[in-house]
Amino acid sequence: MEAEIGLFALILALVVAVAQTIVPLIGAYRRNINMMNFANQAAMAQLLLIALAFGCLTYAFVISDFSLLVVTLNSNSQMPLLYRYTAVWGNHEGSLLLWVFILVIFGAAVAVTGKRLPATLKARVLAVQAAISAGFLTLMIFTTNPFARLNPAAIDGQELNPLLQDIGLAIHPPFLYLGYVGFSITFAFAIAALMEGRVDAAWARYVRPWVLAAWCFLTLGITLGSYWAYYELGWGGFWFWDPVENASLMPWIVGTALLHSALVVEKRQALAVWTILLAILTFSLSLIGTFLVRSGVLTSVHAFATAPGRGVGVLLMLALVIGGGLTLFAIRSNRFKNRAVFGLVSREGGLVLNNILLVTIAGTVFLGTFYPLIIELLNGEKISVGAPYFNQTFGPLMVLLSIVLVLGPVLRWKRDNLKASLLRLRGPAVLAVFGGGLVAAIYGPSEIFAALGLGLAAWLVFGSLLIYAIRIRLFKSPAARSWQLLRSTPRAISGMVLAHIGLGLLIAGVTGVSAWQQERILTLAKGESVEVSDFSVTLESITLLNGANYRAERGQFGIYKNGVKILEISSERRFYPVSQRVTTEAGISPRFLGNLYIAIGEESPRGRWVVRAYWHPLVLLIWIGPLCMALGGFVSLSDRRFRIGAPQKARTSRLKVAS
Repeated sequence: MEAEIGLFALILALVVAVAQTIVPLIGAYRRNINMMNFANQAAMAQLLLIALAFGCLTYAFVISDFSLLVVTLNSNSQMPLLYRYTAVWGNHEGSLLLWVFILVIFGAAVAVTGKRLPATLKARVLAVQAAISAGFLTLMIFTTNPFARLNPAAIDGQELNPLLQDIGLAIHPPFLYLGYVGFSITFAFAIAALMEGRVDAAWARYVRPWVLAAWCFLTLGITLGSYWAYYELGWGGFWFWDPVENASLMPWIVGTALLHSALVVEKRQALAVWTILLAILTFSLSLIGTFLVRSGVLTSVHAFATAPGRGVGVLLMLALVIGGGLTLFAIRSNRFKNRAVFGLVSREGGLVLNNILLVTIAGTVFLGTFYPLIIELLNGEKISVGAPYFNQTFGPLMVLLSIVLVLGPVLRWKRDNLKASLLRLRGPAVLAVFGGGLVAAIYGPSEIFAALGLGLAAWLVFGSLLIYAIRIRLFKSPAARSWQLLRSTPRAISGMVLAHIGLGLLIAGVTGVSAWQQERILTLAKGESVEVSDFSVTLESITLLNGANYRAERGQFGIYKNGVKILEISSERRFYPVSQRVTTEAGISPRFLGNLYIAIGEESPRGRWVVRAYWHPLVLLIWIGPLCMALGGFVSLSDRRFRIGAPQKARTSRLKVAS
């Protein structure tokens, strides 16, 4: 019964979405307040209907209703309850429903919180959001129905991919989708602005919180996904430059540019056309990621579809969004004029350079991701673009971006003096040179890239803290006055400082792992040891055990330092009988900011096991840094100026109220 209720709720939601697309647009054109207000009620109705459908699908997975095809293909009665729940979105149909569920949550949030929005702008934003929802609901109902029945019902299911049977599936995809789908709101604001022919400081102030929220969630989603892959796949890496990984990185990069560009629109009424274009591109890149995992063009743990036909609907949506958005942009963008003049050396100039670098970085990632797919499509030749390409293109551009990130915030709006600005940065520059020089002195010329990386990290950290020092007039005002200025510092500034420091920590982590990681891969018998860094890793025992739906070999390792046992680490190799798949559960022990990482592999002849032992110095900074960046974003969101839009002028007299 839950399948019929869920499908009926989806059909009703589609009807409401179509109405929400049409009625408010007509109301905005006619200045009819009642027709525009219809969007609010429709957005809430959509939320309730999609929530009902999502609840029905979740219930079917939890009770193991194998009369539903999607449950049979992606669940099993022996799976623990947590994984039966997360299996709801561990597949194509369910993940698409989660996508739409988050989409309507954002739409309802605009309806509830957008009381200060101009009535016509709000109506158009909600109409565009509903159009996106209608497209995905159409795709879901007619091509990938999550409530399709299986007759006769299966006795048991085929099981969720064992790699997805992890707590990571419970938190990584929802955060990632909150980021992806959150950018749909900024897209809707951009299209609504093009319809109205107006972009001003008030518009930027309305849209920036949504950009920032989506950026924070996407940052968390990417970070959690990286850590999940690190401990679950047993390969000892944190980023593989997988096409789907890149597909999540690209909207994050362009969204970062959008966040900075919207600031210029708000403060100086400049870069309006560029900001609108970035809003369109960011959401378009989010849809590209959605397409990649559903198109069948990739064979990946990220992929939900193996048949290209299943991605045709998403490809059509992608074409409509990108094509429609860019067409409207081409027609209407000439209405927006740059009303502010600024010098090359200015805060605006720094943000423009920041945007150029970010978009160029995104372009290099896009080229490296899609070039192999295009070549394969054209002539069937399979080629790969791996880490060397990305290291040689992405790396140098990130160095330039990091330098600009510190310089930009110390520049004044409109115009500034370059020499005076550089003098303000002499403190961070000295500390960065000292830090890099110290690394070079300790490790020698062979570690010059490590010295440069850690020097750059120090530049970002201390350069970001300089913003505080300048604001509180450190050592230039009495301590009481500096303390007063510190307490009155807007949270948006504190958030920016935290985010930039987080990037510095990330660079330090990547540098540490790249320069000094140690790796040993060999076979060990019980009682044998391997040396990695200053640790001795001894395979002490192998135990067979049974899990809820798997069998495992657990290797127990003793970790010795200077002949003294300091801890034990266990690693498992699991076999899942239903799906006939094997996974590795790595054993990880944090040691200060590094990790001792051990993964046990298959048994070789004569009672020996493959063991992978790694020492990853500073690796925890790779995830601490982005978490700090996301925290900075949420701190900024807590700033009252992000939550209250510009005062709305009285417009009621010009709106036609239906009798």
